[in-house]
Amino acid sequence: MRPIGHPLQQMTDLDKIDHRILRGLQRDGRQSNLALAELVGLSPSACLRRVQALEASGVIRGYRAVLDAGRMGVGFVAYVTVGLGTHTKAAQEAFERAISRAPEVRECHNITGTVEYLLRVEAADLAAYKHWHTEILGVLPQVRSITTFVVMGSPKDERA
Repeated sequence: MRPIGHPLQQMTDLDKIDHRILRGLQRDGRQSNLALAELVGLSPSACLRRVQALEASGVIRGYRAVLDAGRMGVGFVAYVTVGLGTHTKAAQEAFERAISRAPEVRECHNITGTVEYLLRVEAADLAAYKHWHTEILGVLPQVRSITTFVVMGSPKDERA
């Protein structure tokens, strides 16, 4: 077991208390150290040392606000698979540069399988998505295929 407060070296160094701390912070990253310590069964000072060690080691990379998509004007969410026409590093880099400039794309993952990318796209409505699909994504020279999966609901979503 590592000494309390020692920066973690790898994921395998996480113990049950570290996992409880991480789950607690994922549920509410703004809770006080006192509340978190009570939740995980540690003294406030021991809890703070562990959180600081998790931050220093890079296990905790940051804290975010969880936004209400509907109140932000997002009424359409889709996952989009994209196949490229050529499988070169240059084609991937050009595609990734273009996607990084598209505010509609909230996530971009390079994946294995029959296509190269999986995107999470948010738009105001179907018309806004169609414009993005046709006028932005569809005109990229690297793109060979596009398949859209419209999100009907999200019974479990733990993204922060």
